[in-house]
Amino acid sequence: MEQMLAARLHVPSRTLRIEEVPRPVPGPGQVLVKVEAAGVCLSDVHLIDGTLTPLLLSGDTVTLGHEVSGTIAETGPGTTRWTPGQRVVLYAGEVRDGVTYTRGVDYDGGWAEYALSAEDALIALPDSVPFDQGAIIPDAVSTPWGAITVTGAVRPAEAVGVWGAGGLGVHAVQLLRAVGACPVVAVDPHPIARERALAQGADLALDPADPALRERIGQVTGGAGLAAAFDFAGVPAVREQALSVLAPKGRLVLVGLTDQPLTVADGTRFSYLQQRILGHYGSDMPVALPQLLALLRGGRLDFSASISGELPLSRAAEAVERLENKTGDPIRLILRP
Repeated sequence: MEQMLAARLHVPSRTLRIEEVPRPVPGPGQVLVKVEAAGVCLSDVHLIDGTLTPLLLSGDTVTLGHEVSGTIAETGPGTTRWTPGQRVVLYAGEVRDGVTYTRGVDYDGGWAEYALSAEDALIALPDSVPFDQGAIIPDAVSTPWGAITVTGAVRPAEAVGVWGAGGLGVHAVQLLRAVGACPVVAVDPHPIARERALAQGADLALDPADPALRERIGQVTGGAGLAAAFDFAGVPAVREQALSVLAPKGRLVLVGLTDQPLTVADGTRFSYLQQRILGHYGSDMPVALPQLLALLRGGRLDFSASISGELPLSRAAEAVERLENKTGDPIRLILRP
């Protein structure tokens, strides 16, 4: 049996190791993808540090990586949708018997030389889109896209705020401009993140500790407040601050994950203004990915600035450490098997 390298997480001990494992063999309805690029996400960091735990994993060890692009290497029996050599992006998850499983969490992902996928859980990657940009779309881009276009239902000319201009939030800024939101206000405690948000199209970038934050948002929205606010930080204080600058009937969309309680400081005001709080997770990939790839192919979007560096698969632990410690303030690091 052929072997391959994979970055495997032993969940009980939270130990990440580069191991030689059998190269998967695609079964009926499956394809084997030669991985060309795999993104390193904060969710991967949280799996390693114990903040997140797989709920549907069979066994105690999993190959990480839910942001994956590559080429079809082999197809399983009866699989006719794909042919070897095609460029593809893998979905960040698969639906099995009505249950959604997350790649690299509940089953083996793409921090490996090869990855298995159901034949209906991937999409063709246009030749004009590099593998590194393609790899990050299934989460770093499609998650904010779903939050903006579906959960938040942002309409043109609406004033919108983005709290947390990191790996998801900076893409939200770009995507909000693409759908016509105006103004787009980014809020982040880190100067580099604020500068990055402005470079990607934010109209205003604020420090959450700025005592004039509410006043400045009032000025830029003509006193109306924000029609929608997105929390990409997963911090209770962020949610309270965002609620304080929402317009009447405004909505707060929670994208960043936290196990901390959600508090509405003034319930009477919240109800009187008919505001809403909406939870968001992931995206409808069969819908989101074709939309985003069309915008990339058409030149409406460009995520080249999001690729902060590339490392070989053998240095996966280093990539995790760099992202966790924000060494060099990365948006996305890419592993190349």
